[in-house]
Amino acid sequence: MAATFVDVLVPVALDQTYSYRVPDGMALAPGDVVGVPLGAREVMGVVWADNVEIRPGLHNRMKDVEQKLDIPPLKPELRKFVDWVSGYTLAPRGMVLRMCLRMGDLGPEREKVGVRLAGPPPQRMTTARARVLQVLADGMVRAKSDAAHEAGVTSGVINGLIDEGTLETLVLPPEPVARPPDPDHRVPELSDAQRTAADTLRATVQKGGFSVALVDGVTGSGKTEVYFEAVAETVRRGKQVLILMPEIALTGQFLGRFAERFGVLPAEWHSQIAPRRRARTWTAVAAGEVPVVVGARSALFLPYADLGLIIVDEEHDPAYKQEDGARYHARDMAVVRARGAQIPIVLASATPSVESEVNARRGRYTHLHLPERFGGQHLPSVEAIDLRREGPPRGRFISPRLAEAVKIVLERGEQALLFLNRRGFAPLTLCNACGHRMACQNCDAWLVDHRFKRRLVCHHCGFSMPPPEQCPKCAAKGTFVAVGPGVERLEQEAAELFPGARILVLSSDLVESMERLRQELDDVAQGRFDIIIGTQLVAKGHHFPKLNLVGIIDADLGLANGDPRAAERSFQLLHQVVGRAGREEGRGYGYLQTHQPEHPVMRALMAQDRDAFYTAEIEVREKTGYPPFGRLASLLISGGDKHATEAYARKLAAVSPADESVRVLGPAEAPLAVVRGRYRFRLLVKAPRNYDLSAYLREWLAAAPKTKGNLKLEVDVDPQNFL
Repeated sequence: MAATFVDVLVPVALDQTYSYRVPDGMALAPGDVVGVPLGAREVMGVVWADNVEIRPGLHNRMKDVEQKLDIPPLKPELRKFVDWVSGYTLAPRGMVLRMCLRMGDLGPEREKVGVRLAGPPPQRMTTARARVLQVLADGMVRAKSDAAHEAGVTSGVINGLIDEGTLETLVLPPEPVARPPDPDHRVPELSDAQRTAADTLRATVQKGGFSVALVDGVTGSGKTEVYFEAVAETVRRGKQVLILMPEIALTGQFLGRFAERFGVLPAEWHSQIAPRRRARTWTAVAAGEVPVVVGARSALFLPYADLGLIIVDEEHDPAYKQEDGARYHARDMAVVRARGAQIPIVLASATPSVESEVNARRGRYTHLHLPERFGGQHLPSVEAIDLRREGPPRGRFISPRLAEAVKIVLERGEQALLFLNRRGFAPLTLCNACGHRMACQNCDAWLVDHRFKRRLVCHHCGFSMPPPEQCPKCAAKGTFVAVGPGVERLEQEAAELFPGARILVLSSDLVESMERLRQELDDVAQGRFDIIIGTQLVAKGHHFPKLNLVGIIDADLGLANGDPRAAERSFQLLHQVVGRAGREEGRGYGYLQTHQPEHPVMRALMAQDRDAFYTAEIEVREKTGYPPFGRLASLLISGGDKHATEAYARKLAAVSPADESVRVLGPAEAPLAVVRGRYRFRLLVKAPRNYDLSAYLREWLAAAPKTKGNLKLEVDVDPQNFL
């Protein structure tokens, strides 16, 4: 019998497949998950193709596939998606495959034992035993722990009754990862605009095939209720739904809304899931047992058995960009996966990305607009506080007008949110005597004062140290002062201004666990805090019924860098934050503390004229050739020696392929010139919108000089971060 061979892709940082011999008696097909030898170890891989071209002389040198794993195979649609993502982003195929195989611990599950009445009463009856028999008198099977808990006894009492033959044990079937949602559990009352949008989405699902719809509504307009109707229609048709969310923090309140609509919770997929739960979820998704998955960007790479709909909530959010390993944008790749699977995809946002706005305006996406808040609630009125004329006293950061507005809200028994997108107590610590600034020893960045932790921390590499007792430069003691505000400093000021107010700080560095964060967000929603001080963690997706005032402490913060998306990002963030106000009770108010009230972003926010902002921003992008009217790629070179790193960057620039359509800018020092002790130089590539930039980069990298020592070259197609 002639030997057969297969090409196997393994989840390591390599682009190629490896050929293996298939042992006699083992049948393999593309997509099967196998164990194969790689060097001295056995690794998991996926059969990528049959291979019939192995030269006879190599037959005996080929290694055998060790085993075929009892795991559902990866479907052709997912394998093509892996190839596409790899080709577009230039990430090795093995790295993209790794994201598909992050299934946690696939070992045998611990059996759960149940008990039920089976024999005569015990010879010796006690009060505790009588309670157990009373609980189990209905003949139902209960887990041992549940039976003990219901009867108020220890597990020893249960075990004694088992030993006497009064109770028998049974192995309980594993709990399902998620129960089937009921599409008719609680059908909501929709406004006319919501109903029109929901009908369009239902028709899209019924029609099938690839299409993109943008659900674009003001904050509080009920976008979630609208796309839930598309979810319901997909579930009725027996297909699976993926709902992507930018951050795990958003899922808590969302899960409650899902359960209210469909009667059950969906399956979750994100980095905080325990390994055993992760394995069960992965397998259940592949077997088609999970109808709806709510997850972070990595959920896009799950092996769905029959995916029928993708929803990308808060589609504009920068968190959808993966910034290390395989660098991809989950929203864009979700559109690619939907096209490959020939299914509809829904993007939802109150502040769409400029890319999605352009696609909607030009008819590439179906545009579903919800112009009013649900229930007739008004959008918050927005005012600017010009810090040049009515700023706070020296050393303070809350202006008198904002402080007065907060007092009025508190007197009414309502809530206020003070927003500052800066963690810690202060962004800079300096010596009053000599001017020395405490900087990170590994990065070109100042250390941030975190008073809660009593540490000075670098937000780029994680380095931290206790505040020094004396200045390392002039040896003066007690001369360090905090410069600028962070949320912790804002809390201190708010406690002095509003004595007796219940204050909560919400910041990612203070999150102990997802359960704790979800509890704190629920406490806010229930009105257990008066003032919330938060970073962008509170900016989107949350519904706080009693929150009627939002104060932006530094509205200019996001505009002070060279990021071509700075205006868009600032508008989106501030619009979303202000949109937390006045969603249910009373009228909402937003205050923007700014040094530049005449800036287009501030003017658009105050006038509630979102369309004018987008029109102006689109015009600028089109004129300058920035996305979506052009393509960008970043090549970041880093190394431990500054001169060697810069020299390599210059050599790399010198071998860039000549093409009139493409501009190569740089190399130049990155804005953050040193991170984790590594010097950083950046090349930026600019090309027309329909240009095959990935092919250009592949040609360039093929001619690039080899990196030596600790030099590292990172390629980012469609970069979102320019630091």
